[in-house]
Amino acid sequence: MKSISHLLKFDPIYKEKIWGGHKIRTELGKDFGHLANCGESWEVSGVPGDISVIATGPFKGQNLIDLLHTYKGELVGEKVYKKFGDLFPLLIKFIDANADLSIQVHPNDELASERHNSFGKTEMWYIIQADEGAELISGFNRALDKDSYLEYFRAGKIMEILNREMAVNGDVFLLPAGRVHTIGKGLLLIEIQQTSDVTYRIFDFNRKDNSGKLRDLHTEKAVDAIDYTYYNHYKTNYVRRINEPVVISECPYFSTSLLHFNQTVSRTYKQLDSFVILICTEGGMTVKSRYEEIIVKKGETILIPAIIDSVELLPEGSFNVLETYVPSQL
Repeated sequence: MKSISHLLKFDPIYKEKIWGGHKIRTELGKDFGHLANCGESWEVSGVPGDISVIATGPFKGQNLIDLLHTYKGELVGEKVYKKFGDLFPLLIKFIDANADLSIQVHPNDELASERHNSFGKTEMWYIIQADEGAELISGFNRALDKDSYLEYFRAGKIMEILNREMAVNGDVFLLPAGRVHTIGKGLLLIEIQQTSDVTYRIFDFNRKDNSGKLRDLHTEKAVDAIDYTYYNHYKTNYVRRINEPVVISECPYFSTSLLHFNQTVSRTYKQLDSFVILICTEGGMTVKSRYEEIIVKKGETILIPAIIDSVELLPEGSFNVLETYVPSQL
């Protein structure tokens, strides 16, 4: 059996969306072929029906779940495999919103398990590029409960109670399961999320699909999934630093750091007992392990198996990379 001590790069899975655009090609240099409007590029996925396939190296052509079934904890970490088995726990996407996405919410683990035999969906966004004036929605702008929410919803005034945020390059938002949200027009971002494709669509601006039909809403299911808590602040505060890792998002499901470097850096992962994913948003680098090296450029993503305990990142000028893994407090 081959060793899993290889840096893994995957073929992107492109998704045409009614709200999608062309920035995945023009900003990230990714060729999504004949799609008219590419809304998403799934970079690392274990979602059934959309499982990532290795693009290069000795495992080229094999899929992520087959490797996971074979290599188990060597690939994802012993504690991760014990918790998730042959389900890969994270889904990594680039998202291009050429129009507003629907207002939506995702259930937590308990509700998703009960209704869908699935994990819930906590996610985070990192804004790669924002058009001037671009906005997103995260949470509510006032204190509510289920009854008061339904009053606004039934009166067609749901937009009045949602918290709007201006978004610029580098902004970070953590969206726990239960938080009402949407990505606004003009935003290109990375989404890191639990492996779940369960979404409850609350409002879709009366938009019609390509066949002229209104898209389905999930009003009743959403009501029980929503966290009605009001928060004073929804955007993640962090200080960007050069040549120093900065933690930008932490939750029970993933921990993410921003690496902005113009010099070689060594990263040690032995203590994590988890795979690590690197997502390049600017510049480029050579990722070097004791076994091999691989070039990673803007718009590319690699997975470092748990058995690889350290790498060197050698910049091509400079790079901006998100580094994410499953934390120990599973």
